Amino acid sequence: MSSAADHGYPTMKNGHPVHDYVTALKNARSFDGQVVYHREFDPAAPTFGKPEKTWPVSIGDLLGSMGIDRLYAHQVQTIDRVRAGIHTVAATRTASGKTLTYALPVFEAVVDDASTCALFIYPLKALAQDQLKAINGMSAHLPGTLFRADIYDGDTSAYRRKKIRDNPPHVLMTNPEMIHLSVLPHHERWADLLGRLRFVVVDEVHTYRGMLGSHMAQVFRRLQRMCRHYGQSPTFVFTSATVANPEELAGQLTGLPVETVTESTAGAGRRHLILIEPVDGPLAATMTLLKSALNRGLRTIVYTQSRKLAELLAIWAKNRSGPFADRISAYRAGFLPEERREIESRLASGELLAVITTSALELGIDIGSLDLCLLVGYPGSIVATWQRGGRVGRSGQESAVVMVAGEDALDQFFVNNPEQLVMRPPEAAVINPYNPDVLSRHLTCAAAELPLAVDDPLLQPEAVHGCLRQLLADGALYLSADGTTCYSPMKNPHRHVNLRGAGSRYTIVNASDNTRLGEIDGFRVFRETHPGAIYLHRGKSFLVDALEPETKKIHVRRTRVNFHTRVRSHKDTLILDIMDQKAVYGTNMAVGRLRVTEQVTGYDRIETRTGKVLERIPLDLPPMVFETQGLWFIVPAGLTAMAQTARVHVMGGLHALEHAAIGVFPLLVLADRNDLGGISTPFHPQLESAGIFIYDGLPGGAGICAQAFSDGPGLLDATLAAISGCPCKTGCPSCVHSPKCGSGNRPIDKAAAMFLLRALISGTTPPARQVIHLPMVEGNADDGDEPVPVTDSPREPGSYGVLDIETQRSAREVGGWHHAERMRVSCVVLYDSRTDDYYEFVEGQVPALLEHIRQLDKVVGFNIKRFDYRVLSAYTDLDFRRIPTLDILEKVKAQLGYRLSLDHLASVTLNTGKTADGLDALKWWREGKMARILEYCRSDVAITRDLYRFGLAHRYLLFKNKAKQTVRLPVDW
Repeated sequence: MSSAADHGYPTMKNGHPVHDYVTALKNARSFDGQVVYHREFDPAAPTFGKPEKTWPVSIGDLLGSMGIDRLYAHQVQTIDRVRAGIHTVAATRTASGKTLTYALPVFEAVVDDASTCALFIYPLKALAQDQLKAINGMSAHLPGTLFRADIYDGDTSAYRRKKIRDNPPHVLMTNPEMIHLSVLPHHERWADLLGRLRFVVVDEVHTYRGMLGSHMAQVFRRLQRMCRHYGQSPTFVFTSATVANPEELAGQLTGLPVETVTESTAGAGRRHLILIEPVDGPLAATMTLLKSALNRGLRTIVYTQSRKLAELLAIWAKNRSGPFADRISAYRAGFLPEERREIESRLASGELLAVITTSALELGIDIGSLDLCLLVGYPGSIVATWQRGGRVGRSGQESAVVMVAGEDALDQFFVNNPEQLVMRPPEAAVINPYNPDVLSRHLTCAAAELPLAVDDPLLQPEAVHGCLRQLLADGALYLSADGTTCYSPMKNPHRHVNLRGAGSRYTIVNASDNTRLGEIDGFRVFRETHPGAIYLHRGKSFLVDALEPETKKIHVRRTRVNFHTRVRSHKDTLILDIMDQKAVYGTNMAVGRLRVTEQVTGYDRIETRTGKVLERIPLDLPPMVFETQGLWFIVPAGLTAMAQTARVHVMGGLHALEHAAIGVFPLLVLADRNDLGGISTPFHPQLESAGIFIYDGLPGGAGICAQAFSDGPGLLDATLAAISGCPCKTGCPSCVHSPKCGSGNRPIDKAAAMFLLRALISGTTPPARQVIHLPMVEGNADDGDEPVPVTDSPREPGSYGVLDIETQRSAREVGGWHHAERMRVSCVVLYDSRTDDYYEFVEGQVPALLEHIRQLDKVVGFNIKRFDYRVLSAYTDLDFRRIPTLDILEKVKAQLGYRLSLDHLASVTLNTGKTADGLDALKWWREGKMARILEYCRSDVAITRDLYRFGLAHRYLLFKNKAKQTVRLPVDW
C-alpha cells in the first residue's frame, strides 16, 4: 500500500547510524579478518495493482481516510481471490502489508451484510492484542458502520466472555487454544457466531508446523465440521512467512484446496547482511556488537538458539553495559503473560533499547521500529533467518542483520558458503496431519462435541480407520448399538490435550515464596528440570530442588553458581513398522514407525567459563517411552569388517556420523536439530547389522524424517561435506559433536565417520538386503478399509463353567462385604458347557462342586473373584488364583473405570433382566424356600452365560452410558 507521495523509501547512506555502524564494524581492529561476508541490498520500489471489482464507496472512503490510494500488486492478487470465496494463502515477506489482504474483504462483507462474522486466529495472544489495535484503527474510518472487533482469550474476564458469546462481534480474535478449549466443546453457546461465520483468517500459518501443526490439522477439521453443523462453509485466508510449500501446508492443515500468492511487491529500505566468524567465540563477539549498538542508540534485537543462552546473554549484557543495564531485557517462552506484555510495551515505547530473545519474538508483534538484528548463530532455517531479519527496517529505514557464526555445523556451512544464505530457497514446512497420538485425542474431542457418525467426513481418510478401531477397542470411544455412531465417554476430554507440546504441563514454583515462575511440557521435564538442574529465568539462576510427577510441580530456589548442567542419557529403539525403503548408494535406507526408550541416567555440572566438567552426578528417573517416525540406514557387515581390518574405530565413526547427519538435517527440511533425536549402534538386532537412526523428537512424529527420506542421497552427501569440510583434526561442534549428546560426545571419531561415509557413498561394499524382524505390536497388521470393526465368528473357548452362589447371611450380618467368607453357602448353581446342563449344590456338597470346577478349562462369573470365591474359601484351602477365571464385572470395570450391575448389562444387551435380587434370596433362605433360591440362582447363571456367549460372538456388550445412550462395550474374552 502507498500514499500518493510515497513511491519508495529513502536512500540516505552517509551519516545514518546504521551505515556508520556497519562501516565501523568492517574497519574495527577487534574484528579484523572476522567479517567474512557483507552484502548491501539497495532499496526496492513497490509495484501496485488494481482490484478486479471496484470497491464500494465505504471501502474506498476507508482507504482514502488512511491515506492509501493504491495497493501493492500482491495485496490485490490476494484480495481478489478472497472476495471470490477462494481459500487463499499470502506467503510474502515481513512488513509487506498482509493485514489489509484479509481485513478489507471482511470490512466489505460487513458493510454489505451486518450479520457477517469472521474468526481471526493468531498463534500468540500478543499477536491478537497487537492486531486488534490495527483492525480498530482501520475500522474507525468506516463511515456510519457499527463495526465491532473483540478478543476472546485466556485473559478475557468471565463477564466479557459471556457478553461476547451472547452478542458476537463482527471479528472475533482468538488463538488455537480458545478454539480448541472454548468454541468447539461449547459450540451451543457459539451458535450465533458459527451460524454467521463467513471468514476464517489464520495468521502466521508457517508457525503451525511440527507438533503444533499436527494438532491444528485436526482442530481445523473439527472447526469445519462444526461450521457444517450450523450451515456454514467459511472462506479460509492464511498469511505466512516465505516458505517453500505454503499451498501444501495450508492444504494439509485444513484438507481444503488452497491458492497462493508468494511474490512480495512492497518496497523495502536499504538493508545490510553481515556474516562474522568470530575468533573469540560468538558470545564475546555478540557482547561487543551489542555494546557498540547501544552506544550509537540503535534499537537492537538479539536472537539466540536456546532459552538458556538468552538468559545467560542477558545476564552478561546487563553486567557489562553500564548505564544501559536497565534498558536490556531477556524475552522467551516460559515467562508469565504479564511479564511478556511488560517487555513488549517497553520495547515498543523505546524505553528498552535492546531485547535478547529466542524465537518467541520471531513473529509480527509490533515492538516498534528496530534498526539492528544480531543473530547468535544460524537460526536453523532460511525461513527463520529472514523472518527474524524482517523485524528490523519495518518503517523503511536503513537496517542491518548481523549473523555471528558459532561452532554448529550449519553455522560453519554458511561461513564457507556465504552466498547460500542469500541464494538458498526457503525450506518446506512439515506437519503430520494424521499423527496417531494426536489424531486419537482429537477424535475423542470431536465425538464429545457432536456424536460422530461413521460416515462423517472426519472419519473417511484411510489413515483414520486404524486409529478409530483402537479407540473403540480401548473404550476411549463407544460405538452405538447399531454400529453407526461413536460417542465419547468423557464430557470434556479437551482439557487433556496440549496443542503445543507432548504430554502434560509441569508448573515451575519458586520454593522461597511459592510463586509460579513458568511451566515446561512433560516431554522435556526430565532433561531440563531434573533434580539438581540449573534453571534460568529472566537472568536469574535457580536450582531444581524437587521434581514431583504426581503433582506436576517443580520446586526451585534462587542460587548463584558458576556452572550449568547437562544431562546424560541412554537410548534404545525398536522398529515397529516400515513405510518405505530404498537403496541409497551402498546402503539401504528406510522410513517408518519407531518406539524410542530414553533413560536419563545422570547429569554433569559444567563450568560456564571454561566448559570443564566439574562433577558427574547419577539420577534415578523413570524411562521415557514414545512412538514416533524416523529414518534409518544400515552400515553393512562387510563395511564394518573392512573398517576393523583398517583399525578404524567403528563405534566412534557411527556416533560421529549420526551427529553430523542430524546437524545438516535442517538443510533439507524446515526443522531444528532439537526437533530430532538419533541413535547409532554397532549392531541392531532387527537390522542384523550396524545402523544409524534419526527420528522426530516428539511422540507420533511430525513428518520431518519422512520428508528428508525423499532425498536420501542428499542427506549422505551433505553429511560428508560437513565433516570433510571442517578444518578440525579430530572432531568439534562444527562437524561431529552434538551439544545435547547424552553420552557427552563419547566415543567420537571424525576420521572413522569419513571412512564409513565415503565407503557407503562410493558403494565400496554391496549393501546388505534390509530384512527387518518386526515385533508383533498394534499397527503391524493391515487395518483394512472399514472404519468400524466387523464382527468375527465366535472363537472356540474350550470347556467352561458359569458359577453363581447365594448365601445364608447378609453383608450386614457378618460385618461387611470384606468378610464374605463368613456368609456361608445356601446354594450354588454351575453351568457346564461340556454337557450343556446345570448342576446344583447345597452347603454340604461344596467339595463335589470344587472337584467339578477343577475339571473345567475356565470358570466364568460376575464378581466371582471378589465374592463367590471368597465365600467358598471358608470350605477349602484351594488357591482360587490357580483356577483360570473370567470375571465379567472385573473386565467391565477395567474398561470403564466404574462398575455396572448384572441386571443393567443383561437388560441392555439381552433384553432380559434378573428375576430377583440377593435380598430376596436371603428372605427365602429364612423361609426355607430352597426351590425358589435355586430357581433364581439358575436364572442368574443363565444370564451370565448368555452375556459371556454374546461377548464371545460379537466382542462387545451393550450398556447405557452416563448420557443414557446405548453403546457398545468392547470385550475380549
